[in-house]
Amino acid sequence: MDATTTCHMSISLDGYVAGPDQSLEHPLGRGGIELHRWHLDEPLNDADRRARDLLLRPRGAYVMGRNMFGPIRGSWQEDWRGWWGEEPPYHAPVFVLTHFEHDPIEMAGGTTFHFVTDGFDAAFARASEAAGGRGVDIAGGASTVRQALNAGVVDELALDLVPVLLGAGERLFDGVPDPGFEPAEVIHSPLATHVRYVRRRAADRPGDRLG
Repeated sequence: MDATTTCHMSISLDGYVAGPDQSLEHPLGRGGIELHRWHLDEPLNDADRRARDLLLRPRGAYVMGRNMFGPIRGSWQEDWRGWWGEEPPYHAPVFVLTHFEHDPIEMAGGTTFHFVTDGFDAAFARASEAAGGRGVDIAGGASTVRQALNAGVVDELALDLVPVLLGAGERLFDGVPDPGFEPAEVIHSPLATHVRYVRRRAADRPGDRLG
């Protein structure tokens, strides 16, 4: 079993993973859809297909932020069940960070959305237990990924670097110290450069060689 904690994000050249003004009409923000052409526009380049397969590999559980789950802000007022229809692509428990309590939502295909109001650490602990050794994925968005990086729980980070400039939106690495990754694989297509990073061994980290 693969018990690593993973994260896979598409990112612009200027460091944004979503454009500005996210809404029901523009879930990825204005211009954000351009970050995902590499896996949406068929037929796929071989490199893009490999990266998509990595993105969609099964995980034991997921953690995501409320903005990733839907456009609703404040208290729950609508019967929102996510962006993905009645059978989301996760097929595993998904733990959604929120400030507002909500009963679990069971979907077709094995996905159940659980809503966690006591912070990232609690959500990650519950996801790790639910995963049962099959690994946790940090599904986004930017704020949740930053919390995961700051907590030091991400073992593998895949970035799909897309040659566009968004100029504004949700930046991925603001306020994040060096997470201690090294590139393990780089592949590319005309639409994106896909880099898979893994956490450096402690002995290979500059700070750990001192003293």
